[in-house]
Amino acid sequence: MTEPQKERWFEVAPGIRRRTIALTERMQQIIVELDQGARLPPEHRHPHEQITYLISGRLRFFIDGTARDVTPGETVALPGNTPHGVEALEASLAIDTFSPPREDMLAQDAGG
Repeated sequence: MTEPQKERWFEVAPGIRRRTIALTERMQQIIVELDQGARLPPEHRHPHEQITYLISGRLRFFIDGTARDVTPGETVALPGNTPHGVEALEASLAIDTFSPPREDMLAQDAGG
């Protein structure tokens, strides 16, 4: 696989940016910056498994209708097709790992 472009950031939603930092045939890792108050839709889902590790800040995840606050050093693991969303309670930095890689993000990374 090709090396991800190291400094190319993409807006996911207002106040949320991501870039791919590692990619293999079966996994993709991204770094995500979230401004305080930024939100992803209250509920979305995708077939990819997702693991989020919070580096700094504080996030509130909404997982299948249940709120869970996450602090630095904590991890959230989501099976594929789990309804979820997130709100940044503070400016935050997180690492998301997806399996398999997200086709939508790979297309965006490639400029498509």
